[in-house]
Amino acid sequence: MDINTIIITVVTLVALGLVLAVVLFIVAQKFKVIEDPRIDDVEAVLPGANCGGCGLPGCRGFAEACVKAENLDNLFCPVGGNDCMASVAKALGQEAVAKEPMIAVIRCSGSPDKRPNTSQYDSAPTCAISSMVFSGETGCANGCLGLGDCVTVCKFDAIYIDPVSKLPVVSNEKCTACGACIKACPKAIIELRYKGKKDRRIFVSCINVEKGGIAKKSCQVACTACTKCLKVCEYDAIRIENNLAYIDYTKCKLCRKCVTECATNAIHELNFPPRKVKDTSGETAVKNEENNA
Repeated sequence: MDINTIIITVVTLVALGLVLAVVLFIVAQKFKVIEDPRIDDVEAVLPGANCGGCGLPGCRGFAEACVKAENLDNLFCPVGGNDCMASVAKALGQEAVAKEPMIAVIRCSGSPDKRPNTSQYDSAPTCAISSMVFSGETGCANGCLGLGDCVTVCKFDAIYIDPVSKLPVVSNEKCTACGACIKACPKAIIELRYKGKKDRRIFVSCINVEKGGIAKKSCQVACTACTKCLKVCEYDAIRIENNLAYIDYTKCKLCRKCVTECATNAIHELNFPPRKVKDTSGETAVKNEENNA
């Protein structure tokens, strides 16, 4: 190969490279996306948890959605809460409507003393796999499996498995209502509810949809859909569906009448003061509620 051929080849390659570079530059300019600088401003006031609790892919995705939205009514960062949303609104020159704080609750109270084992699971120690191949170690096929998938996915160390009850326990102080534990639970026993004034909540801690007698045989604290709670509720906050009572937290006034009516203690009241009742002698006594946290 002579020198002229080499020179021509090099020049050709250089020229082709320059042409392609120009083409790429033109294409990049034509299709480039100019980001709104406010996205960075909004992201800066977010907690940076990237938990997905807002329903969007991370804090950056949430910031973009806030900037593009006409208002913030349908957008909320559960980790940052109302203070964070106030900062977001300020950065965008909008207003944010304050929302009631939420918290995860465990809708199962079938501890070993109330829901005895009937078999033993001996495989991968995850709820996801167990639920696909096994109905559970007890007679209740709806209850908590106790293998801790909810604990694994929580980024805030807000949930743990109690060594005695073998059930998840949610921390009032740490739970951000991100919803990760809800998505991880294959039995759907975890639910977000209003945190409540003074952290007080009332809910049916059971999801067993079997008929009363069968449910009670599987677990001593199962809801039997007896309707007693429904009859005493003055606020239309309780409904019975699929052999199971449910308390609507948006309607419940925390009057506690349903709690005392429940024959199986399936309705839990959390963080209430001890209930005062009169004993048989007519004197006032304090009854310690089993479900009081």
